[in-house]
Amino acid sequence: MEKLTALSFSIALLSGVATFLAVGPLRGLFLIWAATIAWAAYFFLGADKVALKSVITCGTFGVFMAWLGAIQITNIAPDAALGFPLMASIAVTVTVLVTCLAANIPQLSCIPASVLGYSATFAYLLQTPEMLNKAVLFNISLNNPLLLVPISIVIGAYFGQTSAKFAAKLTRE
Repeated sequence: MEKLTALSFSIALLSGVATFLAVGPLRGLFLIWAATIAWAAYFFLGADKVALKSVITCGTFGVFMAWLGAIQITNIAPDAALGFPLMASIAVTVTVLVTCLAANIPQLSCIPASVLGYSATFAYLLQTPEMLNKAVLFNISLNNPLLLVPISIVIGAYFGQTSAKFAAKLTRE
């Protein structure tokens, strides 16, 4: 089989498996959309061991930084002197700056993967009703993005690696 065809079949088959798991036996244990974003990032970053490590490490770091930003946002009073929207944007600005500056540390050098984790966390918090609050952010449960999003990133990164390996087995020599 040609490389692109093999990869297409591999990704399609494993996407079906991931979907089955996400809506079936592992429902609520990972976010399929966050997993597929990490899966795509694995390929974008080179589909090798370094990419796997970067997606997982930096993606999880991005989640942590977004979680810190979310905590700061929940501490802003609705009647804050500068207004809630401006104060929230300052919290995001500061945490994104730290996230990007952390790329000076070799283990956190993949800014795109860190931003992936950061963005996935706020996507979850802002698009899922009742998630952006202290009770969720400090709870030890799978509602907490500090747990749920990294699990999703890890699953996605390993699905990426698995699909690459499976495609290699399907490819003509």
